[in-house]
Amino acid sequence: MSSTVTVDREGTVTGNTYDKYGSTNPVVRRLMANFESTLEELFTNASARTILDVGCGEGVLTHKWAQKPHVERIVGIDLDDPQLHEAWKGRQHPNLEYRVMKAENMPFADGEFEMSTAIEVLEHVPDPEHTVSEMARTASKWLLVSVPREPLWRGLNMARGAYLKEFGNTPGHVNHWSKRGFVQLLGRYGEVVEARSPFPWTMLLVRLGG
Repeated sequence: MSSTVTVDREGTVTGNTYDKYGSTNPVVRRLMANFESTLEELFTNASARTILDVGCGEGVLTHKWAQKPHVERIVGIDLDDPQLHEAWKGRQHPNLEYRVMKAENMPFADGEFEMSTAIEVLEHVPDPEHTVSEMARTASKWLLVSVPREPLWRGLNMARGAYLKEFGNTPGHVNHWSKRGFVQLLGRYGEVVEARSPFPWTMLLVRLGG
């Protein structure tokens, strides 16, 4: 994952601010192990054969998921960024496709995928409700999403002396949800069958149409 912030012409952050997947910090590694194990459990529970990964970044998770035996097709989308394109070249699989696009008005049919995912993405997008509605439109069964849990996330940043001028807000985070608030947002689109809290995130699996 990228360790620098990249911003497009419209001011949208396209890169991550911290290399959490590749960190050697023992505390970060422990937190990420919990995050990834929870995500793996919910991904397995959904058992989707076709997946749209919104905001796939460098394709770390997208590529990992593409190698699952039950996954027949996965499309990862993100903004136009040369660093992302370069990373995609090293993460290829026969059932995996990357596309450059925003999450607004995606050119996919209604229910084209069984599941739409957005992992650590919705905190960055300018209109998260519209993005979620598009994800729900393109998926027939599931949404799998995660965001930083607030105000815990900012409090932890402040405690470690990070982003003090921003009151602990990570650069590029324009949306902030408590666990309850995030459940309420996603609950408009279906049944939240799993609401997990791998510290310090909120992670939801939503069955559409509920």
